[in-house]
Amino acid sequence: MFTGSMVALVTPMDANGTVDRASLKKLIDYHVASGTAAIVSVGTTGESATLNHNEHVDVVKLTLDLADGRIPIIAGTGANATAEAILLTQHFNDTGVVGCLSVTPYYNKPMQEGLYQHFKAIAEHTDLPQILYNVPGRTGCDMLPETVARLAKVPNIVALKDATGNLSRVSQTQALVGNDFKLLSGDDATSLEFMQLGGHGVISVTANIAAKEIAQLCELAAQGNFTEARCLNERLMPLHYKLFVESNPIPVKWACHRLGLIAGDTMRLPMTPLAESARPVVEQALKSAGLL
Repeated sequence: MFTGSMVALVTPMDANGTVDRASLKKLIDYHVASGTAAIVSVGTTGESATLNHNEHVDVVKLTLDLADGRIPIIAGTGANATAEAILLTQHFNDTGVVGCLSVTPYYNKPMQEGLYQHFKAIAEHTDLPQILYNVPGRTGCDMLPETVARLAKVPNIVALKDATGNLSRVSQTQALVGNDFKLLSGDDATSLEFMQLGGHGVISVTANIAAKEIAQLCELAAQGNFTEARCLNERLMPLHYKLFVESNPIPVKWACHRLGLIAGDTMRLPMTPLAESARPVVEQALKSAGLL
């Protein structure tokens, strides 16, 4: 489990900001047909920061229901208060989710000991496998390899999503954790190099709109066929970058709508739809990738 191409799924919403069930079903069907290994539901790309607690739980459970056992579902359960993260995680005990993705506490800027105690406490309150998520560019908090190594000794902490884009972290972390601990890229632009250095897969934003391609990229990497993988990745590279022309998930949600995968690109405030001036930039990236 927890290898290959996993998608950080967007949460489609209608014009009123209500979760769009039909579009969510369409997205799930797309990923099942495309060979995506797992779906992360209501991670940070899924706008967890603007869904209230009940909505967050409901969307994950709806995703489980619509997936109907066809694809593994990972629940996003991160929070910047440990008690809240524990409560959110416990909602998914015995629901059918295969694990939880928990982002480092944002804004608080805890020390390394605080990070260790935070994730250890969460893991001790559930039997669900836990994936640590380090994305300092968005949280203002960087979990160091030494802290990951301490947490890897907790039995149900099984993986790390590393979105630092710092490839030296792969070997640094590998040297400190056991062989069974999974290292996953959270940065599409460097994910191929991450896997070439020994990473086990990617939790991808790009996979929202290029699911078959990211699944193929991960398969080629697993086979050690990096020549063909690089050719494919070069075609996708404009997407990897231009999907961040504005704050994620604004561009990728617009791209999903542009490709007909969801009915609209509605965002919850304070996030706003992609600016008119940025739309040709993303459209050109879609064309360069062969998606339009």
